[in-house]
Amino acid sequence: MSVPDALRVYVNERGVSVPHGSVAVDAVRALFPELAAEVDAGRQRLTDSRGLPVSASQALVGGSIYRVVPVREQMNEATS
Repeated sequence: MSVPDALRVYVNERGVSVPHGSVAVDAVRALFPELAAEVDAGRQRLTDSRGLPVSASQALVGGSIYRVVPVREQMNEATS
């Protein structure tokens, strides 16, 4: 049985294949470089399919589902 060359994961409902050893933000970067920069800057964050926070440096597991969402604390400060 051979091991696939890449992991298939999903970011904001879009599938992407990334190399083994990639982390969550790498999957975002492969599809949405501008959103990955926002995650790196702390203006956006990652959640899993249930809406629970996920570290951008979390190792990927094939089939994982991530969503990029705004950081609410900073949004609230900007509107105050």
